[in-house]
Amino acid sequence: MKKELSPIQSEELLKTLKARFEKNMGRHIGLEWASVHAKLDAGPAGMRGGKLVALHEMESTGGEPDVVGHDKKTGEYIFYDCSAESPKGRRSVCYDPEALDSRKEHKPKDSAVGMATAMGIELLTEEQYRELQQFGSFDTKTSSWVKTPTDIRKLGGAIFADFRFGKVFVYHNGAESYYAARGFRGSLRV
Repeated sequence: MKKELSPIQSEELLKTLKARFEKNMGRHIGLEWASVHAKLDAGPAGMRGGKLVALHEMESTGGEPDVVGHDKKTGEYIFYDCSAESPKGRRSVCYDPEALDSRKEHKPKDSAVGMATAMGIELLTEEQYRELQQFGSFDTKTSSWVKTPTDIRKLGGAIFADFRFGKVFVYHNGAESYYAARGFRGSLRV
């Protein structure tokens, strides 16, 4: 992952994020883009590094990140991947690096946890995934790995979720499994 964006990349990303923010005001009622923009500008490396790089990674892999909340205690804005389906650039991955290492043949290119860590984001939890569904119908044709509780992961499993028949369904699978229609969604606090 890049450590810093060029000025042109930063400007293009901010235009994209602003347009998405303004188009989807129902995801962040009562919030203003100017405040989000100021928070991004105040990051450790300013407008070209830090959290903006993570947002660029979310965008470039098809996540369509958008603000879905504001933590009043910390002052952080919360971004989730809001693409209609699981991000295209993050599909066909197993759950985590341990699962990837356990595969003897036909290994996927990466793991959801490994990619998220490299991107500087977190996998959505089951609760966050359900919260995302309040803003629309996401993953009606795909599915997304979600953060798996330790007790399930210790037994070799991992969980994923999707939206079918007007409901969120959470399932289990071996952590080493991967499918063309399964990726992962992330969150980032700025």
